[in-house]
Amino acid sequence: MKATDRRKEIAAVLTSSETPVSGSTLSEKYGVSRQIIVQDISLLKAAGYEILSTHHGYIVQSSPLKERVFKLKHSTNDTEDELNTIVDLGGTVADVFVWHKVYGKVEAKMNIFSRMHVRQFLEGVRSGKSTELMNITGGYHYHTVTAESDEILDKIEKALDAKGFIVPEI
Repeated sequence: MKATDRRKEIAAVLTSSETPVSGSTLSEKYGVSRQIIVQDISLLKAAGYEILSTHHGYIVQSSPLKERVFKLKHSTNDTEDELNTIVDLGGTVADVFVWHKVYGKVEAKMNIFSRMHVRQFLEGVRSGKSTELMNITGGYHYHTVTAESDEILDKIEKALDAKGFIVPEI
């Protein structure tokens, strides 16, 4: 894994975590020394991430990333196209959620930002381990997508809309 990809993944892990993540955990996860993680954290801070170092680990106070929620509908066959469209244009699929009529909001973290992550997610679904959350609401679902700018989010929205995945607001 390239250093830039590792830092992007570390940022995604820290941004999505509700609890501090230790440097040792990150070091083991990415197969690098603790010293490399410290350097990565410094570079992320320089890039605008407000990362706090606590005695329990690292935590992001706020992210410089822009965020948008998209309401979508498509079939299971279109999931790969949907996710690849988002990551290819520079977005990260932070989560997926649905509004269930009985349970309310049902949500799952995803943190998918590359085609490799898309493949891993789809392998999990296709292996029969589980089914996609959107299946409990007839294909309707929401994704929180993050990106470095509103312009990137606009491009993602236009591309998803052109494919017929965006649900129009009523």
